Amino acid sequence: MKGVILAGGLGTRMLPMTKVTNKHLLPVYDRPMIYYPIQCLVNADIRDIMIVTGGNRAGHFLELLGSGEEFGLKALHYAYQDGGNAGIADALRRAEHFADGEKIIVVLGDNIIENNIAAAVQSFRQQERGAKVLLKQVEDPQRFGVAEIANNKIVSIEEKPKNPKSDLAVIGIYMYDAQVFDFAKQLKPSARGELEITDVNNAYIQQNTLTYEILQGWWTDAGTIESHYRATQLIAQGGANKI
Repeated sequence: MKGVILAGGLGTRMLPMTKVTNKHLLPVYDRPMIYYPIQCLVNADIRDIMIVTGGNRAGHFLELLGSGEEFGLKALHYAYQDGGNAGIADALRRAEHFADGEKIIVVLGDNIIENNIAAAVQSFRQQERGAKVLLKQVEDPQRFGVAEIANNKIVSIEEKPKNPKSDLAVIGIYMYDAQVFDFAKQLKPSARGELEITDVNNAYIQQNTLTYEILQGWWTDAGTIESHYRATQLIAQGGANKI
């Protein structure tokens, strides 16, 4: 299984800090943000990793990370996303050649977790087909894709709902088989003008091939000023995916 980290976007919610650098290169406690999703994959025994980024500072990732030797990797792969606001599914499409028909695990570059996901990854390795998402109970589900559960299955996912059907957020760690790229190619932009990863996940729901697990330990994104501050506090108190 291969790993894909999506680290593009314009970082507008973190201005003015992102005027001079990519959001995922900002420090979170004692290391750059991008270190955490890399370590998340490494801890799950994923060694073949691609980082998808874009913008004027894409070269900074190569300068910082090089071949990934610091993480025990033989090589890191990189892909460039033209533009920065076309959505997560659009960024994912840049990894099709890298995936080469294998299952992939996709991690959003601003997601940070306390524990590891090795058990969930192993479960997906044994899943014959389809996809798996990780869910976490949150106090502000309106900010996320929200899963509706019935009979221990996800029956729908709604992106940033005003009236959420649950408090279970779909966090930014997704596992897919090769069909994900077919779904991504068929997407049409949402009202936000983006190709939504929620639409990809709902396509798997329609096939009855989307499974889920509840993430243990804390999780946060670090994509806003408030959540970035929260991530720094959580790491300072207990660590996360330490190298």
